[in-house]
Amino acid sequence: MKPTIAVCLGLLALASPALAQSPVAVVEDVQGKVTGAEFMDYVTPKAVIKIADGGSVILSYLKSCRRETISGAGTVVVGTEESAVHLADVKAEKTNCDANQANVTTRETSGVAATVLRSVDANKAASLPQPQLTLYGASPLVEAKGRGKLVIRRLDVPDERQEISLGGTQLKGRFVDFASENVALAPGGLYAASFKSSKIVFRVDEQAKPGATPIVGRLLRME
Repeated sequence: MKPTIAVCLGLLALASPALAQSPVAVVEDVQGKVTGAEFMDYVTPKAVIKIADGGSVILSYLKSCRRETISGAGTVVVGTEESAVHLADVKAEKTNCDANQANVTTRETSGVAATVLRSVDANKAASLPQPQLTLYGASPLVEAKGRGKLVIRRLDVPDERQEISLGGTQLKGRFVDFASENVALAPGGLYAASFKSSKIVFRVDEQAKPGATPIVGRLLRME
């Protein structure tokens, strides 16, 4: 039994890093028969996606801002900044996004945002904080999982805020799409978002357009 146990432990040790990997891309769209990916899934490096004849998938990479439309029968292996595609056709484009997107809503960065916001609230004359993230779409797609109150307030214009009570019925239980509600934030505006214990300070790019622009450029992850 001891050799068997040792082998099992070895396999678990090898599997653990893969399980701990952070997502590198988001699945923006799925058409037809596709296995290994669903709409608005996050995918990690070495994930395998299989596309049947007539199917397609759109992947947007969080760090490289590369947006891939992959169609036709074939296999996709997710990389860190782009995919390795066998047989299927790939059309890739560079979109506007913030390369910090993958890391900005960790516990540490939420703590930084909370400290900054307390300072702003305590001293109305304080200088405005630097944003932790820039959105390139004026209608955010906010990842806020479960129940709670999502608050988005503008920091450079007093008393402008939005509060949304979420009951867990949002898209896939975690996504709130401002584009589907025809709501847009002000281009150039500086905002703070909070949901449960997550907080983030972000700016909307001055050239940002409202509506359903590429997801990776308007994704706001509140984890």
